[in-house]
Amino acid sequence: MQKFSLHTHTLGFDGRNTEEEMVLKAQSLGFEKIGFSNHFIVHENIKDSKMYRYAHSGGYHQIYSSSFEEAIEKFKPHYEKIDELKEQTGFPIYKGMEVDFFAYNGWQEGFEKALNILKPDYLIGSAHFIAYRGTLYNSHDIKNAGTEEQNMLLNKYYQNIRLAAQSGMFNFLAHLDLMKKVGLGQEQRWMDIERQTIEVLAQFGAKTELNTSGFKLAAQEPYPSSRIMKLLADYQIPVIISDDAHNAGRLGDHFKEAESMAKKLGIVHFYDPFKRPHSPVLNKKNSQDR
Repeated sequence: MQKFSLHTHTLGFDGRNTEEEMVLKAQSLGFEKIGFSNHFIVHENIKDSKMYRYAHSGGYHQIYSSSFEEAIEKFKPHYEKIDELKEQTGFPIYKGMEVDFFAYNGWQEGFEKALNILKPDYLIGSAHFIAYRGTLYNSHDIKNAGTEEQNMLLNKYYQNIRLAAQSGMFNFLAHLDLMKKVGLGQEQRWMDIERQTIEVLAQFGAKTELNTSGFKLAAQEPYPSSRIMKLLADYQIPVIISDDAHNAGRLGDHFKEAESMAKKLGIVHFYDPFKRPHSPVLNKKNSQDR
C-alpha cells in the first residue's frame, strides 16, 4: 500500500488540523513522507462568486484570493512552518499547493511569479471553478443551473482539465470527475468527453490521482469513476493515490480499497513525484517538447 499522502489540507486554510498534528498522524501510520497542498485559488472575480460568500460565512474563505500578491502572503507563513517542522523532525515534508487552473489573460504570468517567490516542491492541478461570461461557477452552482447550462458548464469543466494537462505545469491532476460530487456527468453520454480528456492526458504526459474522498459518495468509489479508471488503464496514465485529507483522521483513508480497485481495472502505473521528479513547465510549447 502507498505509504504517503501529498493531497492534504491544514488549519489556516480549509483543513482542521495543524501541520504538526498532520505530521504526527502520518508518522503514526508508518508513512514515509507527507506533503501539504492547500488551495491556491486566484481569480480577479473570486470574491464576487456565490461560493466565496458561502465560504466567508463558514470561515474558510482564506483559500480564495483575488490577486497573486494576496495568495503569496497567505502561503509564506505556511511554508515557513513546514521548513521549521522539517528541521525539527527530520521527517520528509513537502511544500505543495492545489491550484485552480484559469486561462484568463495574465493568470499564467502571475502564477509563474508566485512560483518563483514561493518555490513549492510540487503542484496539483484542479478545476473547482468554471469561469463563464464573467461569472465563476462551482459544482453546487452548476447543480442548480438549468439542463442546457449544466451541459455547457460540464463541457467547459472538462475543457479546463484538458488545458491544465496541456500546460505541463502540474505534477498530477486532482479528482477528474469532481462534478460527480453533485450527481453530474455520470450518464453514458459523457463517455466521449471523458475519453477525449484522457487522450489529452496521455498526449501531454500528464498524471492524475485516485482520490479516495469519493468513497464517501453514494457511488462508493474514488474520483474518478471506475469507467474513467478503465480509460486510465487503457492509456497507461500513471496515478497517485490521494486521501484529500482535510483532517488528520482521514490520512491514508481507503488507500487499500483504491489500490485494489485500480489493479482490478488494469492500472499498473503508480506515481510518486519524489521518486521520479517532475519540474513544473510553465508553457505549452515546452510541455510538448518533453
